[in-house]
Amino acid sequence: MTWLLLAGAIISEVAATLSLKGSESVPALFVVVAFGYLAAFGFLTAVLKRGMALGVAYGIWGAAGVALTAVLSTFVFGEAFTVVMGAGLLLVIAGVLLVETGSHPADTHDTIGSP
Repeated sequence: MTWLLLAGAIISEVAATLSLKGSESVPALFVVVAFGYLAAFGFLTAVLKRGMALGVAYGIWGAAGVALTAVLSTFVFGEAFTVVMGAGLLLVIAGVLLVETGSHPADTHDTIGSP
């Protein structure tokens, strides 16, 4: 259930962000922007209440949001998507994976400040 809530947060945020761009030509989309960001933060709050670590939840939410927004804006708005952008997104995703795997140290000697 936690992962479904996180997916809801990601989808809501991406919809709000894409609607923000679309509101340039369709001002009524500001309603989607407002509700999308409220829903995203509501879902993210629920994820944190269920016990997911903040760094992990925020990292996945942020990285997935950036990646989906960049890819979808290419299709929806005809914006450029270059090889360099793709490489940057892969680095962001790799960084989030490292944060996620690093949040579960194998033993207490792997954490900062431990003997």
